[in-house]
Amino acid sequence: MSKLLEDAVGELSKLPGIGRRTAMRLALHLLRMEAADVGVMTGALDRFRNNIRYCSLCNNLSDEEICPVCADQTRDRNTVCVVEQVSDVLSIENTRQYRGLYHVLGGVISPMQGIGPSDLKIDLLLDNVRRGVIREVILAIGTTVEGETTQFYIARRLAEVEGIKVTTIARGIGFGDEIEYADELTIAHAIHNRTIVK
Repeated sequence: MSKLLEDAVGELSKLPGIGRRTAMRLALHLLRMEAADVGVMTGALDRFRNNIRYCSLCNNLSDEEICPVCADQTRDRNTVCVVEQVSDVLSIENTRQYRGLYHVLGGVISPMQGIGPSDLKIDLLLDNVRRGVIREVILAIGTTVEGETTQFYIARRLAEVEGIKVTTIARGIGFGDEIEYADELTIAHAIHNRTIVK
C-alpha cells in the first residue's frame, strides 16, 4: 500500500466511529474529489479547529465570546440545562422543546480517568446560578455511574444556593422500547419516574 494512502487512512481512523475500512473508503473518496474541493474541506476543518471558542457564560462552542443561545434574549433565562458535551446541546435543540439556557460541563467526574470536579466547568455553573437570575437547574447528564456521580455532586453543590429548584430529565423506558429488553436499572427509573395518565 502507498505510504501516503497508509498515512491518510491512519489519520482518518483516529476519528471516533471510523474503523480502518471506513477510513480507507473515505481516503479513496477524497482522492476522487477535485483538489479544490478537498482544499475547501481541509480549510474549513483547519479554521474550525484554530478559531472555535468556548462561550464565556455556558462553555458551549461559539464563533464569538458569547454563543448564539446565550445571546438570544428571547430564551428563558430562569432555566439552565446542564449537559456533559456540546453534542448534547445539539440533541436537545433539535427537539425544539426547550427554550432555556445551557451549561456544558465538558465531561463527567471519572476518578478512573483522572477527571475530578475541578476539571469540569462546575464552578462556572455555580457562579452563573449565584447571580440570582436562574431559578431552575435541569440536570441532563448520562445515566452512567460517572454521570450519576456528577449529577449527585452538582446537586449537592447547588443545595448551598437558596431558591434554586434542581430537577433531572426523566429516565426510564424509551419510546418504542419493550420492557423485556430493558435492564433492571432502567426499569427501576421508569417505575420511579412514572407520570399520571388520568
